[in-house]
Amino acid sequence: MPPIKDRFIISSKAVVCQDVDLKGDITIGPGTIVHPKATIFAIAGPIVIGADCIIEESVILVNRKKDTMRIGDENLFEIGCRVEAPSIGNCNTISTRARVHHTARLTNYCVIGPGTLLVPEEDETLEEYTVVYGAGAERRTWSGRGKVQEADLRNKHLEYLREMLPKFNRLRTTADIGMSSPGVAGR
Repeated sequence: MPPIKDRFIISSKAVVCQDVDLKGDITIGPGTIVHPKATIFAIAGPIVIGADCIIEESVILVNRKKDTMRIGDENLFEIGCRVEAPSIGNCNTISTRARVHHTARLTNYCVIGPGTLLVPEEDETLEEYTVVYGAGAERRTWSGRGKVQEADLRNKHLEYLREMLPKFNRLRTTADIGMSSPGVAGR
């Protein structure tokens, strides 16, 4: 199988730092923040990242399947997590150093706890509000209580990052990624 050519479509409203490792066919939606040292590899199929996601340092997102890996809106990928799930809905949190295998799919409002390894033996889709935590990948259901406050906090986090990251990091621009279409890359 021939390798996928690099093709990056980055919204003009996204903030993507220069020091991000991108390979393959990747689309990054408006308002999404990608910290330095993040890795996004579309090895076999494309990766489409929605709006207002936060992808922190040392996060690794990998698509090893031919189908498109779809990541919804307002997801938080914390430092050092690794995600290969082919489908992620909206408003999920993948905590620090957590790992999500390609046999798992997340719907909406799921939380994968710090250091948790989620590797279902067969393909599994987590129901909304599922929380997976601990070394044994134990599960419980979140009531959804506090979700409005969490959304407000995440929006403030996005605003802060949009202001601060460009002050201390070089950002990818249209010239950096070889795109000539207006509004494809940059701030």
